[in-house]
Amino acid sequence: MIEGRNISKRFGDHQVLKRVSCSFEKGKTNLIIGQSGSGKTVLMKCLVGLFEVDEGMVVYDDRNFTQMNFEARKKLRQEIGMLFQGGALFDSMNVEQNVMFPLNMFTSRPEDEKLDRVNFVLNRVNLENVNKLMPSELSGGMRKRVAIARAIAMNPQYLFCDEPNSGLDPQTSGVIDHLIQEITQEYNITTIVNTHDMNSVLSIGDSVVFIYQGELWWQGDKSTILHTDNQKLNDFVFGTELTSRLKK
Repeated sequence: MIEGRNISKRFGDHQVLKRVSCSFEKGKTNLIIGQSGSGKTVLMKCLVGLFEVDEGMVVYDDRNFTQMNFEARKKLRQEIGMLFQGGALFDSMNVEQNVMFPLNMFTSRPEDEKLDRVNFVLNRVNLENVNKLMPSELSGGMRKRVAIARAIAMNPQYLFCDEPNSGLDPQTSGVIDHLIQEITQEYNITTIVNTHDMNSVLSIGDSVVFIYQGELWWQGDKSTILHTDNQKLNDFVFGTELTSRLKK
């Protein structure tokens, strides 16, 4: 479990997060949603340590991440996998080298063990015989799956996914969503997904946090999100022609 306790964050005179408290459970796909500029990306970056919080704390399974020194944070980060928006693969490296990158950075395993792990995670995301391909030779969906393989190469306890469906067609987005959900449940990972895709919310939203103007406005799940009296949440959820039909 990951907890954010009364997190506040400002940049200059602009307060982005205002005492946000939320929890993200192990073995579930936990989604953070909100409009552009709502603070959801800043919240994720605070949780993963890319931004320091001004107030409050971030707790990983009873470990206070906020108060950890550099070495303790470095050790904990080896338990964290990160799926960046767009995949963020290294263009100059082939698939095998991209997936092996965290293993080279954080372990001293023999080369054959690292290669076994690379092949295992590539197989887990349904990619075979792609080791020597370059990112430019892959489709958008394949790049995302390679990025997921890299994110789980270290067998993380915590997985952060920033807009995993960005730039993908609806069918491929669904494949990526369910792959993330399957891996989360299979390895009992605490997974946090930052998204604005309502298809993802209604498909894999085991727990959903809605951020509005830097504040926690609602927390629930995919079974209740369509049936609330929260007007700001309803404006977000039913803001497209497709989702508006769900009210009828």
